[in-house]
Amino acid sequence: MQVILNEDLPNLGRTGDVVKVRAGYARNYLLPRKLAVEADQKNIRAFEHQKRIASRRREAKRTDAMAIKAKIEALEITIMARAGEEGKLFGSVTNIDIERAVREKGVDIERRKIVLPEPIKQLGDFTVPVKLDAEVEANLKIIVAAQAE
Repeated sequence: MQVILNEDLPNLGRTGDVVKVRAGYARNYLLPRKLAVEADQKNIRAFEHQKRIASRRREAKRTDAMAIKAKIEALEITIMARAGEEGKLFGSVTNIDIERAVREKGVDIERRKIVLPEPIKQLGDFTVPVKLDAEVEANLKIIVAAQAE
């Protein structure tokens, strides 16, 4: 049976792909969960139309992400934190602190888009990736400096 995928499915295909699957898999899993629709002429035409619209939307979203990337890469964020004599922080700098500092500079980014594998716990210069879109990633320069007491 041929179906058109409504969502990306691992090991099967991406959204919009026409794939051949066993009838039972389609009937018992894909179709009830609305993960796919049957690939008849009407559904193929409707899906082609939706695909064109999604392509335009994706391109507009990518253009917006590229504009935000340029703004982010032009920034240099300085975060003040209390630190010991060896440069080790009392506490840490997290993506929440980075989001707040970036917002103060006039750029809004969601905290979950800041890729910080673990909190920053030392003074110094860091480059933090910000995933803006599936294909667009910006590098944000952060300086963690000691706060004067």
